[in-house]
Amino acid sequence: MMMRTLLLFAAFLLSAGVHALSPEEVKGMALGETETRVEALIKASAVPDEKTAAFIQALADDAVKTAGDKVFVIKNDKAYDPVTGAELTVPADAEDVINNNLMRGELDNALAALKLFSKEEKLRAEAIKTLSGGADESRLPLIEKAYAAETVPALKSQLEMVRATILLSSSDKAKRLEAAARLSGSNNPISKTVLIARLSEEDDPEVKSALQASLRKVESALAWGDKLGAVFSGISLGSILLLVALGLAITYGLMGVINMAHGELMMIGAYATYVVQGLFQKYLPGLFDWYLLAAVPVAFMASALMGAALERGVIRFLYGRPLETLLATWGISLMLQQLVRSIFGAQNVGVENPVWMSGGVQVLGNLSLPYNRLVIIGFAIAVLLGMAWLISKTRLGLFVRGVTQNRPIASCMGVNTARVDTYAFALGSGIAGLAGCALSQVGNVGPDLGQGYIVDAFMVVVLGGVGQLAGTVYAAMGLGILNKFLEGWTGAVLAKIAVLVLIIIFIQKRPQGIFAMKGRSAEA
Repeated sequence: MMMRTLLLFAAFLLSAGVHALSPEEVKGMALGETETRVEALIKASAVPDEKTAAFIQALADDAVKTAGDKVFVIKNDKAYDPVTGAELTVPADAEDVINNNLMRGELDNALAALKLFSKEEKLRAEAIKTLSGGADESRLPLIEKAYAAETVPALKSQLEMVRATILLSSSDKAKRLEAAARLSGSNNPISKTVLIARLSEEDDPEVKSALQASLRKVESALAWGDKLGAVFSGISLGSILLLVALGLAITYGLMGVINMAHGELMMIGAYATYVVQGLFQKYLPGLFDWYLLAAVPVAFMASALMGAALERGVIRFLYGRPLETLLATWGISLMLQQLVRSIFGAQNVGVENPVWMSGGVQVLGNLSLPYNRLVIIGFAIAVLLGMAWLISKTRLGLFVRGVTQNRPIASCMGVNTARVDTYAFALGSGIAGLAGCALSQVGNVGPDLGQGYIVDAFMVVVLGGVGQLAGTVYAAMGLGILNKFLEGWTGAVLAKIAVLVLIIIFIQKRPQGIFAMKGRSAEA
């Protein structure tokens, strides 16, 4: 190990000068025993050079042959000199260079180390991730050079953590203490793993005490990341529940219709998104990243039209008969599921995220906020504001509120209550389609998509207060966050059971929900 470190450091000192891949370096990396080849590889990879990187890549790809002391790089069935690039003729007795597991590991580390100097931030990030899992002290000079050249703060911080991790294995006690102090400020889960592993091997009491103190600080930082992650996951789940429940807040909360086909209206919106995606892939591939903007109104209209047909064809004959409505809509939900299976098949279909919804924001070492979840949260807020404006500020909203509070008087005032019922049901169904469009961005789309959310959506509406948008928001967010925190303690199944029990207890104590309906109704 000491010899390898000295070799690398010597090469590093020479890196300020002009470097070119030499025949001796090529032979050293390709010929001889594995230990000798590893030392030559470390020495050559200490100085970033395009030909060196290309030759190391060829070794990793098993594209190098030797004949005596001659080395050939094979590319497209032709042989080239790795130093000059000149095309050569491969002798008949040429043999493939064989790399054992040790050599392959060193080749991977060498390629990762060379990528530290790439102009592309993504490649540098991948290199740091690779080195953080297995680099030793022999790579330290190269990492320090990359640290000095790095301009991205996040990557610079990661390189510093890699350096500290490497120093933990140093034979120098002072370096191990320094590494322990540096890792104490980390919020990366890898740091915790490294500290625990080093604690089991450390014999020096002073260093062991420093490692334990660092481990406590890292665990504290990770605990905060876990808590914030649970809050974000809860808000994300709550935003999805909110989108699903907003449609029910109209069809059930305002109109009193128990629509068991609400989940299938969501499914129609999700499949409409899938169809729009396919059309863009086939006819507008250059605009594919913007297909979602077209899918949103299509999903709304598809579900709204289906909802209007459902209200005109079935539900209008069943107002005031909740049991018959429940059974009829349940039967319709089964028919819609079978219709989708007949058209699209029984298997789930995939809906891709646009490029601008891929990836996420890395807030802490163990907390990443995916862009698709952030967009859905923003989308839920936009739908909520739009629906609140529609109900409170528009003529349709006034009619819906009037018919909800006192249908006979509204009819006497000249309101076409049948038409308002259709419009309101279509609006609730369209919002369900928007929920399906959003859900398509976080999971696969299938005939059973809506079944997993319909019960939770009804619970949100009932818990928030029938007909109350503000209550729907509070209930959706509260249930989402509570569910995620309970999952961390009890698991997903027990968390759902616990949430259901809490809701039952709450409804027993407060049947009207979080917010009671204000004013007089026809039933008052």
